[in-house]
Amino acid sequence: MAASALDDDQELDTTGALARAFLAERERWPLWIPVGLGLGIALYFSLTIEPPPYAGAAAVVVSALTAVAARRRLGWLVAAMAMLAVSAGFTAAQLRGALVDAPILVKEMRAVGVSGRVVANEIRGAGQRLVIDHPRIEGLDPAATPERLRITLRGGREERIPPGRWLSLRATLSPPSGPAAPGAFDFARHAYFKRLGGYGFAYGRARLIDPPGEVGGGGWTIALGRFRQAVTQRIRAGLGGEAGAVAAALLTGERGAISKPTLAAIRDAGLAHLLAISGLHMGLFAGIVFFAMRAALALWEPVALRHAIKKWAAGAALAGMAFYLFLSGATIPTQRAFLMGALVIAAVMLDRTAISMRSVALAAVAVLLVQPESLLGPSFQMSFAAVVALVAVFEEVNERVSKSDAAYHWSNRLRRYFIGLSVMTVIANLATGPFALYSFNRFAVYGLAANLIAVPLTALWIMPWGMAALLLMPVGLEALALAPWDGASMG
Repeated sequence: MAASALDDDQELDTTGALARAFLAERERWPLWIPVGLGLGIALYFSLTIEPPPYAGAAAVVVSALTAVAARRRLGWLVAAMAMLAVSAGFTAAQLRGALVDAPILVKEMRAVGVSGRVVANEIRGAGQRLVIDHPRIEGLDPAATPERLRITLRGGREERIPPGRWLSLRATLSPPSGPAAPGAFDFARHAYFKRLGGYGFAYGRARLIDPPGEVGGGGWTIALGRFRQAVTQRIRAGLGGEAGAVAAALLTGERGAISKPTLAAIRDAGLAHLLAISGLHMGLFAGIVFFAMRAALALWEPVALRHAIKKWAAGAALAGMAFYLFLSGATIPTQRAFLMGALVIAAVMLDRTAISMRSVALAAVAVLLVQPESLLGPSFQMSFAAVVALVAVFEEVNERVSKSDAAYHWSNRLRRYFIGLSVMTVIANLATGPFALYSFNRFAVYGLAANLIAVPLTALWIMPWGMAALLLMPVGLEALALAPWDGASMG
């Protein structure tokens, strides 16, 4: 009996210690909200049948009422709030699926006439990959016609078709295909959330036609697509070759013109993340705008002495990030990077801690609620894994580093920069490595060495000259800023 009593006392002590540790982390409880949302989203996508439309909303209501009823009992309140987060994630995924629901082709259609409006066009090797909305497909009822199609034009003789033009062509169309293996990339799901109801390839040349009078809308999307295409063409004309293709990828997000050998070399070196406009690029763009604007305002003595020029510079950086977001096509990784950067800038403008795990959690919550399907993609998984790991280390060492900043000479600061870059690269590789192995079956053996060279080169040379090229483009002098890229870019 004495041994039994001792075991009971140890169990109580352990339970009490866990409870005290849990209560001590009370300020960090909100960081678990995106985890709950992710569990709810994963639960929805793991179902083999579509649940009733009211299932998610009912779970949210029940969880919320339970939380209100248990507000005076901490244990029950925490459990109810956890269930509320899970229910909210489930509901967000269910609602998102209902909002993007659109017709999908059910079978292959060979050599059919197709007409529609081009909303996006990207160079792919020797051809063009078009996204067409308002399509009309020969022999298919309008009620069963997809909202969007993705069609590849083969051959390099045809001029690049700008967004907004209507065309007619003959093409073979197929329904979006499922994963090639269990757990592999599911193009059908990806296409569903982009409202792509079919894809295929065209025969011969496309014929431009007049737009139907009853179709309108999409004005800003078309204008943005034309602007991106014009900037891409100017960059490639000013630089040319592989360097021009890589430069266009870094500034406008169009990677289709990069040759397969170059892409393979970049992936093998562990530098593929430099081609996906995300946190690194958005941070560099915002940082360059911030420091340039702050330096310019500091030279204006009346303004520098009487106004908070740091906040003015932060506002300019936010505007620059928004411009870069739309210039690069506003893809999902870029949207996440913009949101994270906007939170950091908002913290600067409000005199709050700029980099914290709370800002990461808030960004994750926003992304999961607006685009819950992104949870299943490696882009979301790898980017947030890297950010969480880096912010965790930053929070641990920032206070000690900031206290000793004043004692460092510029040479020591430069040395610290490369040491910090090495440490961040190791941390990011360790955090994203498992996801890369699972999703892509590859691990960059030389990633650390390659990033130690490429990341400083991108930050200190490539991106500043790229921004200078964008600033000079309205007056036709972008070639002056693009010239220093030749031989320095990854191409």
